[in-house]
This record gives sequence, structure tokens and C-alpha cells, in this order.
Amino acid sequence: VQLQASGGGLVQPGGSLRLSCAASGRTSVIRRTRWYRRAPGKGRELVATITREGSAGYVDSVKGRFTISRDDNNTIYLQMNSLKPEDTAVYYCNAESTSYNYYWGQGTLVTVSS
Repeated sequence: VQLQASGGGLVQPGGSLRLSCAASGRTSVIRRTRWYRRAPGKGRELVATITREGSAGYVDSVKGRFTISRDDNNTIYLQMNSLKPEDTAVYYCNAESTSYNYYWGQGTLVTVSS
């Protein structure tokens, strides 16, 4: 499984961005996909999860602002609205397979600043 993340950039507080994570290879083995982030000087944080069945979960700090979704072409999205400076981080997508192997995409930088 290969993951290709994209969509980061610079946005003002209150703005929106949509991150994409395109999966290729043996995508049929993916059971769950996650978005993580790592803010400057901080550890990695799980932001959102979506299962193969479409169930989603979020860390409290992004609930009501971020939405994780998937399409039929093995792409996972993270729609981020009402962005705050504290959302500034490198965002990574991660896929978990049915045999508990984990795959990572390259990070995409999100900077929220005026």
C-alpha cells in the first residue's frame, strides 16, 4: 500500500483547507485510515479516523470543525474548517491493514497564520 498526501498550505485563522490521501497498491486490505499531525515542538497526535465501513472519530479539539471522508477511488479527505493557529502542524495519513500492518504517507504542512 502506498499513500500520497496533499493539500496543505498557508491559510488565515478561520479559513479552510482540504487534505487528500490517495491510496494505491493493495487497497483492499485497508481496514482503517487515520490522519495524524505533529505540531512544532510537540508529539504526534491522532486527529481523525475512518473505518472501511465509513465510521468516523475525532479528537475533541477538532470535533465540529474537521470532517474525515472517503470516496470510491481510495482517497481519504480531511476537510478542515474554522482553522486555528494551534492547528498548524505537519499532517500525515496512515492506513491500517487487516493484518495490522501500518502504512504512512509523506506529511503535508498546514500553517494557520495571519
